[in-house]
Amino acid sequence: MADLFDIQLLHMTLRTVVPVLLAALGGALCERAGLFNVALEGMMLAGAFGAVVGSFFLGGAGWGVLAAIAAATAIGLILAVLSLNLRANEIVVGISLNLLVVGLTTFLMRVVLGATGTFHHPDLQGLPQWSPEWLQAVPVLGRLLSGHTPVVWAAYLAVPILTYFLFQTTIGLRLRAVGEHARAAQTLAVNPLRMQYLAVVLAGVLTGLAGAQLSLGQVRIFQENMTAGRGFIALVAVIFGRAHPTGVLLASLLFGLIDALGIRLQGVGLPSQVTGLLPFVVTLLTLVALRGRGLNRQGTA
Repeated sequence: MADLFDIQLLHMTLRTVVPVLLAALGGALCERAGLFNVALEGMMLAGAFGAVVGSFFLGGAGWGVLAAIAAATAIGLILAVLSLNLRANEIVVGISLNLLVVGLTTFLMRVVLGATGTFHHPDLQGLPQWSPEWLQAVPVLGRLLSGHTPVVWAAYLAVPILTYFLFQTTIGLRLRAVGEHARAAQTLAVNPLRMQYLAVVLAGVLTGLAGAQLSLGQVRIFQENMTAGRGFIALVAVIFGRAHPTGVLLASLLFGLIDALGIRLQGVGLPSQVTGLLPFVVTLLTLVALRGRGLNRQGTA
């Protein structure tokens, strides 16, 4: 059992947690702006599909990342228009968009990519891995930090950047003010709708990167519904982390460790159907614990 926990497991955790972390950071921004973004799952899935389409047809992973961001942001803007402008229920709209994207990507995979179930092609370019010689020469850390894609590094750098943005900049202060009391912020010449749209667009960028890492970084394929509930796990990370970037990081690392441990347990004979349940079991236990502590969406009593 001790062999299950080693540098390789930690390396896998740092990699597998990135889609959840990026989506959760996007969800935290929306939460701070007063929008509970349930569409993280659909935005991430749209990003994963856009990444594969962009990389395959435009001939480069960079184009795939841009296409992923565009696709995820488009879904986010639909959520914003329906929830913010038309005043539709944000949870109903978010769940509807998640279902829509599952069906839409399945249909477009058949029409655009000519595949069913799974799309894989030798010409599909994935994200490059960064393994500089000087980093590999560092004991322990070299093995832990080498071999990751640029999106992985960007995900962890986004945590301090977003922390500074939210708590040390004027725009971040205005965004948080809108989420806490929109009318009070409006009396100070802050446009609540503009701040909420900014949060949605930033969430689109982050979830687009999450989708690109999922389909071009961790693997080089696209599968039907390949996000497999990661967007909903990201929502729990937002709640558990109290919509704070550092808290979201810690919560995401917990789920990433459980996910990586489940993959490792497959190597010792446990069925994949059992190990695949571990992240969701931890998610349910986390929600029960949060409920027991009487916390609301932002973690306050």
